[in-house]
Amino acid sequence: MPIVARNRMRGYAAAFALTFLFAVAAAAKPKPRRPIDLNTATLDQLEELPGIGPKMAQRILDFREKSGPFERVTDLRAVRGIGRKRFEKIRPYVTVGSPRDSSAAKSSHR
Repeated sequence: MPIVARNRMRGYAAAFALTFLFAVAAAAKPKPRRPIDLNTATLDQLEELPGIGPKMAQRILDFREKSGPFERVTDLRAVRGIGRKRFEKIRPYVTVGSPRDSSAAKSSHR
């Protein structure tokens, strides 16, 4: 096998190994111990959810800010990027407190 082809194969193998390691690390993310309230969760708390990274967590916060408190867990499906599969991964780890509770919590923190 020519040297160029061998080096190319090594490059592909290294890229595959890195991709695999990142996938394993992402899958190893610990699950939240308690359900996270979508109406009071912080960015860091939302990132604890399976399949939710910083960008998706920010989308959830932006959606909540724009649309108001979540009334049901299924309202999460209205957030861009949360399809059926992602929602099913998240569902066991989220809850929704009453909208009054979350608005009272917001006003007490101001």
